Amino acid sequence: MTADLTARDRAVLAMERRSWPGPGAKERAIREQLAMSPTRYYQLLNALLDDPRALEHDPVTVNRLRRVRASREARR
Repeated sequence: MTADLTARDRAVLAMERRSWPGPGAKERAIREQLAMSPTRYYQLLNALLDDPRALEHDPVTVNRLRRVRASREARR
């Protein structure tokens, strides 16, 4: 159930739904709005992509990010 996601997890997914005007804007928002480093943010996001609760909460975003991750891994 999506209630199992923490507020921080939901905020990370919400951040990924937004579009960003240019380089640096997203990283600045991560620091200011979530009070964490971009490195930690991306660690949490990557873990969320494997969490079935995140998929249930926001299937469009999670599936899009899973495709992006898979294509990056395929290029390595």
